[in-house]
Amino acid sequence: MKRLITFAATLALPLAALAPAMAQQPARPPITGISHISFYSSHPVESQHFYVHDIGLKKMSDPENSAGARYYIDSDQFVEILPLPANEGVNRLAQIGFLTTNARQLRLYLQSRGIKVPAHVSHASDGSYWFNVLDPEGNHVQFVQPPPHGVSMAGADPIGRHMIHFGFMVHSRAKEDTFYRTILGFRPYWYGGMKPGKIDWVSQQVPNGHDWIEYMLTSGPSGSGIPAHISKQQLGILDHFSIGIVNMEQAVTTLSKEGRLKSNRYNGPQIGRDGKWQFNVYAPDDARVELMEYTPVEKPCCSPFTAANPTPPKP
Repeated sequence: MKRLITFAATLALPLAALAPAMAQQPARPPITGISHISFYSSHPVESQHFYVHDIGLKKMSDPENSAGARYYIDSDQFVEILPLPANEGVNRLAQIGFLTTNARQLRLYLQSRGIKVPAHVSHASDGSYWFNVLDPEGNHVQFVQPPPHGVSMAGADPIGRHMIHFGFMVHSRAKEDTFYRTILGFRPYWYGGMKPGKIDWVSQQVPNGHDWIEYMLTSGPSGSGIPAHISKQQLGILDHFSIGIVNMEQAVTTLSKEGRLKSNRYNGPQIGRDGKWQFNVYAPDDARVELMEYTPVEKPCCSPFTAANPTPPKP
């Protein structure tokens, strides 16, 4: 009996020593939604007209880059337009961003999971805290703890009042899942393709909200493959963002009657493969802005929705 007690006490020692280290592992704070998407533009004047006049967003200065501009959809979400760097090629996607309740803790959490993070969190002049990382395919990802008081939307007339998702070109679903699913905790929402048996798009919601990201897989359309020398226009279709719309017929009628479609490429409205009404309009540098109703009007193809749909913000 004495030997058993001694063995138990000996076993307890390393476990007791491990307990403080285990307790110090940082937990992941909530990631509640989309913060922003950033594009490069070679046409800043035309971009301003598009985002302010045509889409109805509110222009504000950019606290991170004085040469850029932010166009707000709601008090916390925005599209950032940055000067086009030299030798950028056809790419216009600069960054994607997510909202978190605690940027400092999230930085520590990602560091504990082996993600390369900056030495500290930055504090912007608008009161927000933020830091940047790269996802497995090299996309620039920013996590933002928004300021205590968001931007006033007085004077703006956005065609929709919430960015419900954004999408970007993805080469390897499995590789990206190691970051977005395994580490960050994103949840499956829907997947589909242009043809039966092919998956072109994979949608996954943020861990603590209903905004989602959309992998635009390079297997598509429907397995034919993205061209090796993709054009800026083709890439702009993949790298896109979506504004939630309550009533598509009313929204498109408003855009048309108020002359907000005259200088833009657009297509639709149509019901997408996910069963939701959508309408695409293109920014001056070919980024696709997808207006989309919050809920489907018919059964989606390919897979059922596995999480709740987003809901419109309260007036």
